[in-house]
Amino acid sequence: MRLQLKRNDKIGLLFFIAFVLGTSLIYQFEERFDDNIWRSEPSRRYKLADDIIESRLLIGKTKVEVVALLGDSYSTLSLNKESFIYSLGKPPSFLEPKMELLLIVFVNQKVIEVTRLQE
Repeated sequence: MRLQLKRNDKIGLLFFIAFVLGTSLIYQFEERFDDNIWRSEPSRRYKLADDIIESRLLIGKTKVEVVALLGDSYSTLSLNKESFIYSLGKPPSFLEPKMELLLIVFVNQKVIEVTRLQE
């Protein structure tokens, strides 16, 4: 018994395989957060920021816990919410690279949001 796939099924299967391979490769080469690299190599922080955001590593942590993990912040904002800002450096770019920042927002002394900004 031989399995016969229709043309559309073959195309769909090909796209599915390409998607799985692509996401696997991206996951494999994505940098994971490492506090030693964060502290010793500030120019590589932009590579670690995605993992901090996607893994929700800082959500629910206190200011003291964030400082213990990331060190002192680049800047502190105080409007209605309190925020820490960390410099991520300038990622490589074909255009003029812009400084990237990691914004950490606190409410009631706990992290509620972590996002990436451009200066």
